[in-house]
Parts: sequence; C-alpha cells; structure tokens
Amino acid sequence: MITTVVREKTAEENSLWADRALALRLEQAEGSANARFVEARARLDPNSGAQWIEVAGAFAMFDGVRSPCTQTFGLGMVRLPSPSEMDTIELFFKQRGAPVMHEVCPCADKGLVEILAERRYRAIEFSNVMYLPLKSGRELPSTVNDRVQVRIAGKHEHDFWARTAAEGWREFTQIADLMRDLMRVSAEREDGVSFIAQWDGHAIAAGALSVHDGVALLAGASTIPEWRRRGAQRALLAARLQHALNAGCDVAMMCAEPGSISQRNAERHGFRIAYTRTKFALPG
Repeated sequence: MITTVVREKTAEENSLWADRALALRLEQAEGSANARFVEARARLDPNSGAQWIEVAGAFAMFDGVRSPCTQTFGLGMVRLPSPSEMDTIELFFKQRGAPVMHEVCPCADKGLVEILAERRYRAIEFSNVMYLPLKSGRELPSTVNDRVQVRIAGKHEHDFWARTAAEGWREFTQIADLMRDLMRVSAEREDGVSFIAQWDGHAIAAGALSVHDGVALLAGASTIPEWRRRGAQRALLAARLQHALNAGCDVAMMCAEPGSISQRNAERHGFRIAYTRTKFALPG
C-alpha cells in the first residue's frame, strides 16, 4: 500500500513554492514511478526477484544489484524511521546482495542526518530535482524543426522504443549494456507513457513520462548521437508537457546532475531547482 499524504490547499496554490509540501509531492511521484518500474520488472521476469516495500513512508526498491532503481526514495519525508525500521530497510537490500543506498531530500526530517551518521553512511552523489509549474494557457517549448514529429509509442512498439532510447546512451560504455534492458522495463510501467521523436519517419530520439498525484515526471530522454542538434529533445519536451497538461498535472519534474547540460536545457525552458538531493551509501 502506497502512502499518499494529502496536502492542504492555500491561496497561493498555483505558485508552487519550492517548499516541503512540494518536495513531498515530488519525492512521492518519483517513488511511485520506481515502484511501478519494479512491478513491471517482476511481470516481465518473475525470476528476477524484483520487489519493493514501504517502510516509514519510504520506498525501498530492488531491481537487481546493478540497477539504478535499487535504492530508497523518500526516506525521512513522511516521518523519521525508527532503529528497527532502518534495520528492516538495510536487511531488505543485504539479503539480496545489493548495496544499501538512500536518495535523500534536504527537506527530510533533520534527525535523519544523525541516524545516517551513526550508521556510518557516506555521501556518494548529488542530483538536482527541478520543477516547472503547469497551468492552462502556458506557453510550451516550440518545435524548432518541422521535420521532427513526436508521437506516443504503441504497446506493440515497446521493444522498438527501448532500442531507440538505448541507442541514445551508447556512448556511455559503463552503462550501455544496461540501458536497453532498463528502457524495455520502463516501457511496461503501468503509469508510463513512451514518446518517440521521428525525422521524416525515422526514429531518432525517445523520452518517457509518468504521472502521479498531479506530478508529471519526465525521464528517459535520449537522442541517437548522429541525430543530435535537430530539435528532437525540444520537441519531446513540448509533447510530454502538453500530455501532462491534458492529464490534469499542475507541475512537471525532472532530475539532473548539478551543472550539467541537462540542467541548463531544463532551466532554459523554465524549470527551476527545487532542491539538491544527496545519495548516501552504507560502506561494505
């Protein structure tokens, strides 16, 4: 059972300040998206051992030892975990031979820092969570090239979409072997929508979208190297934001490495940094 915290509406509802209330929505949206991912993995490969649990309002995911989904989301956001609950989370990963890692929002309960320090966790990574308020009539990114057309991939095209998305990551040799598998599972998520950008009918880029509680999570965007600088990502962004608006979303989110090209591109289209998360790992 996924815990959903009902937020109170205020007179400044449409402002969507980068506060704890927004952070809770964003963290739960990403946690939910990853839970759907793990469920899709379990359906596609019942022998994978893919599973997720909820402890103290946090999502603990196992999708294989190397998968970037194998970690927790939302730790300390709903409430501070007790020592026994931390033991439960750590055992969940250790029993499966996986590293114990937590993606921690700075809006989490301040007591979490002390808990992680006492258990000898260390910071290993940072990421910026970015958001864009959505409302009817908002000007979306315009298409810069009429030859780029975006459409939603059909259920029969999941393998095709996964191949296209993975091709955009082939330069990153350390994860290239993982990407097609991850993209194939992503396409099977119950809350996911897969978008394909085409140049004169030829698939050149891909992007994904998932929706939870009015939050549109944009992820999985890539362009095949030889087809870059043709406006594919701009077109994919516009199509996904329009889909999110049509689905009733009031905010879009994406994550980016601090100072990266992805962050710069997102800011160029109106996204703002809500907060910077820290990934903590348990040594050994």
